[in-house]
Amino acid sequence: MNDHDMTPPVKLLAICGSTRQSSSNHHLITAITNLSAGTFSVQLLDNLTAIPHFNPDLDTDPGAAPEAVQHFRAQLAAADAVLICTPEYAIGVPGTLKNAIDWTVSSMHFSQKPVALITAGTSGYKAHQSLLGTLLIIESKIAAGAQLVIPSVKTKVSSSGLITDEATETAVRKLIHTLAGVASGEDTDLLPAPSLF
Repeated sequence: MNDHDMTPPVKLLAICGSTRQSSSNHHLITAITNLSAGTFSVQLLDNLTAIPHFNPDLDTDPGAAPEAVQHFRAQLAAADAVLICTPEYAIGVPGTLKNAIDWTVSSMHFSQKPVALITAGTSGYKAHQSLLGTLLIIESKIAAGAQLVIPSVKTKVSSSGLITDEATETAVRKLIHTLAGVASGEDTDLLPAPSLF
């Protein structure tokens, strides 16, 4: 095989919903980066906490949004796919993460973007369903195998970025494979947008 036969890795933007520097979700992103080497080129979103409170009055003209918002949108636009790893706070989506996503509703930066969603925490199911619905209604491309809840995550992912639970590693590898397929245009069954009524 020569260099021309090799498929370049998928540019993956990883977004951590936890604002803690050393969180289980950061460790999970590290694990996924290692497991997907050669498939994904992973870039971690670097300014989630810098994104200001959502205010549509600050986004009335192209290029008028705050600088941190424009940077976030540019990273989304440059990515072939997006991975969101987030905890659940008080059975809901962390406010900082939801705020960032709100800035993309009008700009449609998630529209037709392949996305994988992992909610990893003590439980996670309530926040997962809420955020999954949000991502689908803004037209993210999410396959069933590219969304996952990892409860009791602290017992399954080490601080060095290793997945220590066999079943969790199997599920994460499936998620990586599924997301790569969606990003490469494979014919994959996608989750439907939720009904508004």
